[in-house]
Amino acid sequence: MRIASFNLQNLRLRHGAGGPRLDGARDRDTGESAAPRLDHRDRELTARVIAALDADVIALQEVFDRATLELFHDTYLLPTGIAAYTHRICLPGNDGRGLDLALLSRVRPADIRSHAKLRPGDLGLTAPAGHAAETPVFRRDCLVVDIGALMLVIVHFKAPYPDAAAAWPVRHLEALAVRRLIERRFDDPARGLWMILGDLNDPARQTEQRAVSPVLPPFSVSLLDRLPGQERWTYYDAWSGGYGRPDDMLASPALAAAFPESRPDVHREGLGLEARRHTGIHLPQTGRHRPHASDHAALVIEFPGLGAPTHDRA
Repeated sequence: MRIASFNLQNLRLRHGAGGPRLDGARDRDTGESAAPRLDHRDRELTARVIAALDADVIALQEVFDRATLELFHDTYLLPTGIAAYTHRICLPGNDGRGLDLALLSRVRPADIRSHAKLRPGDLGLTAPAGHAAETPVFRRDCLVVDIGALMLVIVHFKAPYPDAAAAWPVRHLEALAVRRLIERRFDDPARGLWMILGDLNDPARQTEQRAVSPVLPPFSVSLLDRLPGQERWTYYDAWSGGYGRPDDMLASPALAAAFPESRPDVHREGLGLEARRHTGIHLPQTGRHRPHASDHAALVIEFPGLGAPTHDRA
């Protein structure tokens, strides 16, 4: 089974006089006069990255809603020539901008559970100081997907800006909640088959405790740590010029032990040319800043024989 994760950088459907269209991979450059002209080209690149992943299952972050996912799949993904993803899921989350978690799968999931409405008390946890007890744990959602023999936990944690200090306890609570969900599922989490994947949004600074430490080793095994140190980065911020590793694949100890040779491939070919640390290929038509597929790289990993997935017919 091939499993992937990709933050699509604000994939949002717009309706206007010219008909429905998708926003491109852009954040603070929304006001650029050239932005609408580049949006379509961005999303063509996004689709080409996904096509190259050749994944059975893809966890997506920053998808506006189900209608957005459907239009992207039919209008951009299918023309690349890939087989259809017959299972397309995007459930409403808590993000005020409507950027939700989503799933594309050619394998029928046995179960999909949203945790957007989960409160700290539901898991025996306490809300951070200054936050009401009824505030949802997850700022977006946590999708738990049972697929084959594997439990996937798809996340997009609270970002460390605009106030990194204020965001830390929120992200820490999200990580605690994910760990608690896994502990409730398995009598011995180390022996279960599960993987946390998505955008942890956590700066990997060595001088302070990481907010996501509850789900990091030794509770899990970071599969990205199987790559050479200089190959673990997954994100480029055009505004600061900084590189980071917000994205990860955290496997249970049992899953990691069962597939000791499996390691992620990091697809950076859709990043803008300004991400100079990437010395590999770029997709044709990629620009210095835009067009680009996303400000995140995509991750894909293969677990040979796991679940022996049977693809549904389109």
